[in-house]
Amino acid sequence: MQVTDKELRARMKKSPAEARRALFDEYCNYVYAIVINKLRNCCSREDVEECVSDVFLDFFKGFDNLGKHNEELKGFIGVIAKRRAIDMYRRMCKGMGRTVSIDDDDLDEIASSENVEHEAEKTERNELLLEKVHELGEPDSTIIIQQYYYNRTTLEIGKAISMTAAAVQKRSIRARKRLRSMLTEIGVSI
Repeated sequence: MQVTDKELRARMKKSPAEARRALFDEYCNYVYAIVINKLRNCCSREDVEECVSDVFLDFFKGFDNLGKHNEELKGFIGVIAKRRAIDMYRRMCKGMGRTVSIDDDDLDEIASSENVEHEAEKTERNELLLEKVHELGEPDSTIIIQQYYYNRTTLEIGKAISMTAAAVQKRSIRARKRLRSMLTEIGVSI
């Protein structure tokens, strides 16, 4: 279950230790994905873990000022992670006697078409979307899942849940509108 920025801020006022734990649990995989994406070719696992720890340390130090400006926590921690990872990359390259830009296309990289950071964000967004679809309730959640996940027609869905195709179509339209507004409320756009 995803914790909202508002809930995390409220926890921080009530119990800072509990809030730090919740923040770490919420964003650890996201931060790790960003850091490993930048450092996978030049750093050891221990270096990556040290960088992730430094990201959270910087995040917790800046959390009080963050509340005054009402920034989004995920964006804030994402920026810290990218900057920390780039700094560590530069330090490691300097130690090896190399001077290389992190954006250099000629870097020796593991051949992969996978962008870990993008995939982590996509997975998180998909989990949130599925959670909101389930919040629609029945039969709307079934209709949306059957329609968009299984690519079933309104006629096929109607037969499966004992509704007419026209009724399924009407419910689908209403469910999508509700889903869009639910996602807009939490700041997610699709």
